[in-house]
Amino acid sequence: MSWTDERVETLKKMWGEGQSASQIAKELGGVTRNAVIGKVHRLGLSNRAGTGAAATAAAKPAVKEKPTVALKPTPKPVAKAKPAPVPAVLEELDENGIPISAARRAIIPAGQPLPPQPSANEISPEALAKVSEIEKTAKRISLMELTEKTCKWPVGDPATDDFWFCGLAVQQGKPYCEAHVGVAFQPMSSRRDRRR
Repeated sequence: MSWTDERVETLKKMWGEGQSASQIAKELGGVTRNAVIGKVHRLGLSNRAGTGAAATAAAKPAVKEKPTVALKPTPKPVAKAKPAPVPAVLEELDENGIPISAARRAIIPAGQPLPPQPSANEISPEALAKVSEIEKTAKRISLMELTEKTCKWPVGDPATDDFWFCGLAVQQGKPYCEAHVGVAFQPMSSRRDRRR
């Protein structure tokens, strides 16, 4: 079946009257509803106001009646006081002009000494003595040599060449050897007792 000029005109006329694609396909014969819809879209006819009686009703302009009840005038908006301007906060900028946040300010540059750690005061002298003895016999391995069976306790400043990891055998279920577990994982009661 081909779309002759006569069939296209019939399609346009019926589509304009608000006929459905199924009705048009039935009238034309030899085409499906989807073929009609496709042709309508290709012809650019897809935007129609409505169908049949609904289209004619929509085409008639509606007559507006004037309201019988007088409307109250709307009150004028009250001007709100503008909030006081917030003083500009002078931010410290880095060499690229990016503001330095508090978190960035807390980062210690490489090669600088670390501040005293608060937990260092809570470690028992016995545990510290054991750690210093263990570190004398440590394997002193690099980051690339770490495995799940080696102690991952860092020693020294990571920004220097004299930085290493303990490397001794780890305690079951922990990331450190026995001596470093004694420093890293202290029972809550012993920490509380030292504070008193």
